[in-house]
Amino acid sequence: MSKPFNMELFLAGVLTGSHATRERHLRQAMAIQTAIATRWHRDNPWTWQRKHLVWFLGHHVSECAASTRYYYLLTVQLIAIRLRKYWRFTC
Repeated sequence: MSKPFNMELFLAGVLTGSHATRERHLRQAMAIQTAIATRWHRDNPWTWQRKHLVWFLGHHVSECAASTRYYYLLTVQLIAIRLRKYWRFTC
């Protein structure tokens, strides 16, 4: 059995800001990871495509408050930066 993917280690190079901000990004990244793993059985961000993150933003946070959607968008952008992808997202 393989070890679960460590999202904290994955985002360590791109996380900046206060402790609370880093914790929020990690918490949201793990929520994104769980949703994508449940839907597409891809628990590793290195296997994700843009469509997976667009799906998450469109289906999981579309009903949330504007501020929540914005914070998830920031987390998704951090994941894209870490993957060295130049994807644009809207919320």
